[in-house]
Amino acid sequence: MGFLAILLALLIEQARPLSFDNPVHAGLRAWGRGVRRNLDAGQSSHGWMAWLLAVGVPAALAALIYHALWELSGVLALVWTVAVLYVTLGFRQFSHHFSEIRRSLEDGDERGAREQLARWLRVDASTLPRTELLRQVIEHSVLAAHRHVFGVFVCFLVFWVIGLGPAGAVFYRLAEYLSRNWRERPDGTPSAALRRAAATAWRWIDHVPARVTALGFAVVGNFEEAVASWRADAERFAPGSDGVVLAATSGAINVRLTPQDPAAPPPDETDPGARPEPQLAHLGSVVGLVWRAVVLWMLLLALLTLARV
Repeated sequence: MGFLAILLALLIEQARPLSFDNPVHAGLRAWGRGVRRNLDAGQSSHGWMAWLLAVGVPAALAALIYHALWELSGVLALVWTVAVLYVTLGFRQFSHHFSEIRRSLEDGDERGAREQLARWLRVDASTLPRTELLRQVIEHSVLAAHRHVFGVFVCFLVFWVIGLGPAGAVFYRLAEYLSRNWRERPDGTPSAALRRAAATAWRWIDHVPARVTALGFAVVGNFEEAVASWRADAERFAPGSDGVVLAATSGAINVRLTPQDPAAPPPDETDPGARPEPQLAHLGSVVGLVWRAVVLWMLLLALLTLARV
């Protein structure tokens, strides 16, 4: 049932993508805000209590509803699982940004591409050179694919195996959302304890999924370069698990994703080991890499399902 639920959710999400302001996501965002406002008292214990409540209650509710429906009918349990995956897993929750930027660049409209990137990341991208623009698009697209697809995929399967139904998908997505949302604001909120709890929990939770994503990219891309980059250079790309995903991507599609250090000598273009700067063609390589990785993990899951049957 797990394989069928993921397949149906991906197909439905491709046909009818959720809008950003859908009521489910809006309700979960309001839930997180309510927990923060009522429980953020500045102490470390309060920070962890708030995080556990914000993430644990929706995940537990998803598991309880699944088991209640399973007692009535396996079909109802499947429908609930597909519904949960539909709102937590999928490309179309972020891919429209990537598609619009790519279309603008293909049309020669770099200004439009920068405006799209600025709306996506909520930053000023008006002065970005073309190479840095492409680098930012590749990096954020790959990380979004990891957080919206592969990470959810891994956590869903782990919780599914231990009998908690679709709770893992809810658990992962809420943990990722809170790690971003519970960051310091200009007014000083949330407290340092709450920010630390959300960041620490996310670092633990994403440790294994990030490496599964990196492994998938290595298998369907340039394996030797991806693994070498992952092992040697992950910390140069980004702190924590993000660096693992980006390092593997850099090697898998042979592109430089770390900006050149102004103090360092320029790279030797004649060096066969030197990776080229991002080009428009690399956006297509990213799309192919991600979809091949999806097919890889779905095939493995299908084989495991058949073996179990």
